[in-house]
Amino acid sequence: MTSELRDRAARIKLLLMDVDGVLTDGHLINVPGPDGKMVETKMFDSQDGIALQWLSWNGIQTGVISGRVSPATEERARQVKMTYVYQGHIEKIPILEEIAQKSGVPMDQIAYAGDDLTDVVIMRRVALGIAVANARPEVKRAAHYVTQASGGSGAIREVCELILEAQGRWQDILKKYEAR
Repeated sequence: MTSELRDRAARIKLLLMDVDGVLTDGHLINVPGPDGKMVETKMFDSQDGIALQWLSWNGIQTGVISGRVSPATEERARQVKMTYVYQGHIEKIPILEEIAQKSGVPMDQIAYAGDDLTDVVIMRRVALGIAVANARPEVKRAAHYVTQASGGSGAIREVCELILEAQGRWQDILKKYEAR
C-alpha cells in the first residue's frame, strides 16, 4: 500500500458504494414469485458482509447509492448494518451531499466504491475513490485504488481490510478470531 493510499484510507469514517457490479457481480436474476410475477434477486458475497459489519464495529458507517430499486438490496443492507440505503438514483451527487450532511462526515473522510460511469462523479468528490476489478476502464482511471477482486467476489472485503489496516484496526480483528 502506498503512503498516499494509506493516508486516504486512514481518514475514512464512511464507506459508500454502488450495488450492481460492486456488492454483486452485476447479474440480475429474475424468478417467479408465488403470484407468478417476476421477482428480482441478487447474489451477495458473505465475506463482503462480515467485513462491512467489522467497519460498523469500528465506528465506520456504510451505505449504498444504487440506480436500481430492489428488495434484495434493502435486506442485504439491513443484514450488514448499513446506515444509508438510497435506491433508484442514477444522479448520485445530490444523494452523496444529503448523506454527507446527515452523517456530518465531510467529503475528505468518505470513500466510494463503484464500477460504472455513474460512479465516477462521486469518486472525484470523495477522499478515496475505489474501482472494483470488473469496473469500466474509465472508472479505473478515475480511482485512487482498484481492487484485485471483482464486484460480488470479495471486492468490498478487500476495501474493508484496506481501511481497517490503514487505521491500525486490522490486527484487532485477526486477534479476535485467533487468526494471527
